[in-house]
Amino acid sequence: MPWRLLKYGLSKSHNEPRFFPDTKPLKPHYDVVIIGGGGHGMACAYYLAKEHGITNVAVLEQGYIGGGNTGRNTTIVRSNYLTPEGVRFYDTSVKLFEDLSDDFDLNIFYSTRGHFTLAHTDSALRTMRWRAEVNKHMGIASEVVDRQLIASEVPYMDLDCAGHSPVMGALYHAPGAVARHDAVAWGYARGAYNRGVEIHQKTRVTGIRTQGDKVCGVDTDRGRISCNQVVSMVAGSTPRITEMVGIRTPIEIFPLQACVTEPVKPFMNTIVVSGSLHVYVSQSSRGELVMGASVDPSVLHSTRSSFDFTEGLSDKMLDLFPFVSRLKMMRQWAGMSDITPDFAPIMGKTPLDGFYLDAGWGTWGFKATPVSGKTLAWTLANDRNHELIEPFRLSRFADFDLVGEKGAASVGH
Repeated sequence: MPWRLLKYGLSKSHNEPRFFPDTKPLKPHYDVVIIGGGGHGMACAYYLAKEHGITNVAVLEQGYIGGGNTGRNTTIVRSNYLTPEGVRFYDTSVKLFEDLSDDFDLNIFYSTRGHFTLAHTDSALRTMRWRAEVNKHMGIASEVVDRQLIASEVPYMDLDCAGHSPVMGALYHAPGAVARHDAVAWGYARGAYNRGVEIHQKTRVTGIRTQGDKVCGVDTDRGRISCNQVVSMVAGSTPRITEMVGIRTPIEIFPLQACVTEPVKPFMNTIVVSGSLHVYVSQSSRGELVMGASVDPSVLHSTRSSFDFTEGLSDKMLDLFPFVSRLKMMRQWAGMSDITPDFAPIMGKTPLDGFYLDAGWGTWGFKATPVSGKTLAWTLANDRNHELIEPFRLSRFADFDLVGEKGAASVGH
């Protein structure tokens, strides 16, 4: 530890203000209650206060800020989706990400790396071309590249995959980036708090009260609250919340596991993804390899990680990067992915007046953090869906108007 940092930490004269103050008692009434204190919930609170002047807002988090899926992902940001609706939505998020450090006055370590999605089969390469054409039509920098270009940009990768599923090409997405997930959640939370929003950690929602066909309050393990609007932004806990108000969704919950290695000197300047091998990897600013795989094969509401995951992921990683065989794996974890049948989120108004959803994020929730908060805040302020999230409305499943985003998932599901 540097002497300067130690001196700063022990000095009373450089007492840095706390990010958040001690918890206050709950007020009897709020205009808006946000269930979920992850990145999405904090972003929604931030934009409600900053852009719409709505500050009588309570964020209720059963654990701690960013302790759910926000702290359990692999921090990749991209917008190379398959449908025009998805591309438009996630590209807005990328542009918001690029300015967040200045917006927060807090370094979120946003680092543009470039993103390779490898194709190992003819059908995968055909999907890459499809995505590239959609992306270019929407003004997004994506293109199909051949093995020679991949070899020049990622020279340490075995393109023959040890004889298993050789790489035939890739979709290269130049704006692909990574960022510190905790910094994003904390930046939004501090910005919201400084504008008057109340953040209540360790506060579990036990029920949602209605009057007729309208929301009128929330029950918590710290007491009752009356409110005008409630938005659920709880990712893998979505079914537990929607059951409280009798709303059915087609969401299923699957564990999604990830891990990091010990830190090593920087060598990986890009993000590499293989949907066929079910692996994605980038190198963090601290030198760790941050790696993930596909979701677990069975529905399970659990954040328990498994040896089967590390064994399978290591096998695929060694096919691509045989020289990492001596790296030690330091940590592994799991999040709960709420996946919809068309692999697109569910956002906006619901049949219950005053109750809104932000769910169905599967494996792509972190990259949507800014745009989900911004568009949900607009939707709450105007009581109608923002144009960017209208295609993701819950009623699309009843209307047979699905979005069809499975082809843009980074890994198989």
